Amino acid sequence: MLAPPASAAAAEGRSYGVPESVGVQIAAARATRVGIDWKDCPADWGLEKPIQCGFVKVPLDYAKPFGKQIEIAVDRIGNTGTKQERQGALVYNPGGPGGSGMRFPRRVTTKNPLWANASKAYDFVGFDPRGVGHSTPISCIDPQEFVKAPKADPVPGSEADKRAQRKLAAEYADGCKERSGWMLPHMTTPNTARDLDVVRAALGEKKLNFLGVSYGTYIGGVYATLFPGHVRRMIVDSVVNPKQEQIWYQANLDQDVAFEMRWNDWKAWVAKNDATFHLGDTPAKVEAQWQKLRATAKANPLGGKVGPAELISFFQSAPYYDSSWVPVAQTWSAYVAGDTQALVDAAAPDMTDTAGNIASENGNAVYTAVECADAKWPTSWQRWDRDNTRLHKNYPFMTWANAWMNLPCATWKAKQSSPIAVGAKRIAPVLIVQSERDAATPYDGAVELHRRLAGSRLITEKGAGSHGVTGLKNPCVNERVDSYLLTGKVDAADVTCAPHAEPVAPTATGKAAQTALALPELADLPGVRR
Repeated sequence: MLAPPASAAAAEGRSYGVPESVGVQIAAARATRVGIDWKDCPADWGLEKPIQCGFVKVPLDYAKPFGKQIEIAVDRIGNTGTKQERQGALVYNPGGPGGSGMRFPRRVTTKNPLWANASKAYDFVGFDPRGVGHSTPISCIDPQEFVKAPKADPVPGSEADKRAQRKLAAEYADGCKERSGWMLPHMTTPNTARDLDVVRAALGEKKLNFLGVSYGTYIGGVYATLFPGHVRRMIVDSVVNPKQEQIWYQANLDQDVAFEMRWNDWKAWVAKNDATFHLGDTPAKVEAQWQKLRATAKANPLGGKVGPAELISFFQSAPYYDSSWVPVAQTWSAYVAGDTQALVDAAAPDMTDTAGNIASENGNAVYTAVECADAKWPTSWQRWDRDNTRLHKNYPFMTWANAWMNLPCATWKAKQSSPIAVGAKRIAPVLIVQSERDAATPYDGAVELHRRLAGSRLITEKGAGSHGVTGLKNPCVNERVDSYLLTGKVDAADVTCAPHAEPVAPTATGKAAQTALALPELADLPGVRR
């Protein structure tokens, strides 16, 4: 160790500069000694008994392990099996960046059948990554201002529109600096991976069992790179491409292409079920209905609140998740049939939901802070304009909305790092799960991570495209996930599974109250970051 004992340093208030690899060892040793003071969760966290909550202290800066500390909120539920069956804690991250994993133990309390076998062997542990929710949260803008609608159409119609969006992005970057500047340089994926190792130590676990979905796969890949000897079981599901040149500018451009592909898949399904939805019996007719809706909302925002930006935020859940195919189509169908309120209720912000709006703003702040801090972004507007104008011609559904969301990174006011080279040659087998037509994390990412982690196995859900495969009913996938978690064994070779069952359209379209309630709660789904 290159530093004095924690007690001595803390007593003297010193802040020694050490390599981050040493700093995390110091922090983990301290967490092992201190552990976690588990208590009933605060009532307003929405986590019922017997789930328990606690905090783990970690350094803001791992190069200064005795300097300023921040808190990481964690929760757990004990394994449902016997003491003999218990294999330790399974820690979960749903993605984002900016997603909270704190609802993971509710897979036990809600008796989710897909996780019944794993819960016999593992405590289910969730956590809020640094900056998220209950873990020293960051902010970039007043939450009510952040959700206020309608926002400008993301697709620019003129150079003036582009200038207006550029101004908003620069102001947002300035707001992040003003409200949370002290944390911004430290909001990196490697620091979150280090936090994860300290949480592992605080849990009393010698090695980590981890389930990461969406951006959580990048946390997992970085963790495996920094701590290969600490990996016991690791499942990564719907994988971010870990190539250094992909993080994060190119990854978002590639995402635009994949979203268009999955948007087309959904339109084809809607057309196939025209007898139910009456939105067009060909994908081209469904697209025409979409363009008509967009134009109508741009000219006169629905309910005074829902313009093209809000429509995209609502409709994008269909290319993200198969579970949204029916409810989004139902809501749209109800609108075409004359029920505008269903769509307004689904797509407009609820200004009275102050807690939800705070969470939404916080999630976006963390998303932006992590992506801007992880890598050096292009600062040339000409490059952004050229790349997104080119992509928009063939992939219009998400391109400009994605561009404006990420543009604050072009004028970021804090340190930007260089992505680490993800990879490990000596590591326990990692299980990689990916659908072939994923919109948010294109398939190439899973192939790339598989190549970089020696001994890993890839399960491909062929022909499917829903994000978060391990949360879906597909015995070919579910049985292998259970087997891996319970035995550590993987198949001798990579596996291709048939797709899970395609959503079934109802025989009749429900009215507003039914359609609005049918949409899954996005906070419980992996990877949502918009």
